Amino acid sequence: MTLECPFCAPDRGRVVASNTLAFAIRDGYPVSPGHTLAIPHRHVESFFGLSPQEEAALFELIREQKQVLDGEFAPHGFNIGINDGQAAGRTVAHVHVHLIPRYRGDVADPRGGIRWVLHETARYWME
Repeated sequence: MTLECPFCAPDRGRVVASNTLAFAIRDGYPVSPGHTLAIPHRHVESFFGLSPQEEAALFELIREQKQVLDGEFAPHGFNIGINDGQAAGRTVAHVHVHLIPRYRGDVADPRGGIRWVLHETARYWME
């Protein structure tokens, strides 16, 4: 636990679900309605530092929250992602899994999905 880490001591009012090893909150800066984060209770910077039990706990919450978001927002799809390390765009050094609901028409052409993190190689279907 670090004092600077916003995920080590979250506002309990923001927690939408939890289990023994992880919790879920709605993202404070959502990219779409319902954008949710699954976060381990233990402060771990990298996904690769998680125990198998912590990994399972995170993805249990992702599955549960997918069902909640289906009922609340009726999205047409989801992106699930982890920014592991600063070079990958991580801004909070406490591993967290993004569950991002997607909606028809939210972007002009959604093909490529998460591949767009590297714009130059995203349109593999055009080559």
